[in-house]
Amino acid sequence: MIEISNLHKSFGGNKVLNGVNLHIDKGETIAIIGKSGCGKSVLIKHIVGLLYPDSGFVNVEGRVISELNTKELYEIRKKFGYLFQGAALFDSMTVEENVSLPLVESGNSFKKSEIKKIVEDKLELVDLPGIGNLKPSELSGGMKKRVGLARALVTNPDYILYDEPTTGLDPIMSDSIDNLIRDLSHKIQVTSVVVTHDMYSVKNIADKVAMMYEGKIYFTGKPNDLLESKDEIIVDFIKRTWL
Repeated sequence: MIEISNLHKSFGGNKVLNGVNLHIDKGETIAIIGKSGCGKSVLIKHIVGLLYPDSGFVNVEGRVISELNTKELYEIRKKFGYLFQGAALFDSMTVEENVSLPLVESGNSFKKSEIKKIVEDKLELVDLPGIGNLKPSELSGGMKKRVGLARALVTNPDYILYDEPTTGLDPIMSDSIDNLIRDLSHKIQVTSVVVTHDMYSVKNIADKVAMMYEGKIYFTGKPNDLLESKDEIIVDFIKRTWL
């Protein structure tokens, strides 16, 4: 369970989060939407302690993120996988090296053969078996996203944070990523937090949707409730993103 309570964050006098309150239940897939610059990515970076709030808090399984020491923060981060907007692959590394990086950096006691098998399993899970020796430059945009997702999955996280997973992809590849997110949530019973501007993705994958507006959560509910809303702000946002 993740609880976000009265979260405030400013950058250089620019208030980005203005009292965000949100509850994320275990096992659900929640989409966080809102216009560009509304604070969606800033919000999820607070969940894993990449940013700290000016006030308010994020509570993960009973632990307040901003109160953890460095060792405790690293431990809680092991519960998370993070798919960055641009996949964030290292061009000088092979796919196998990119995917295995969280395991190698964690100082685990796995043998090289065990790490290789884990990587192969995760690549198969994202429908990319047998590409471990390729470099990111040899991959399409959609494949890079999948490799980034395999890396997010390699530590068997309880939560996965997706930052704009379909940005820059054509409609067919976007549908493929949506299907993968939905299938993974059922296969491995992971809690998924998806930051997106793509209303098609929201409709396809989300159990719940939270819309941000002026630094706060303006709406929380089922995707169909959002799409059927008569609220002018919601209707205007949907028109601008759906068309």
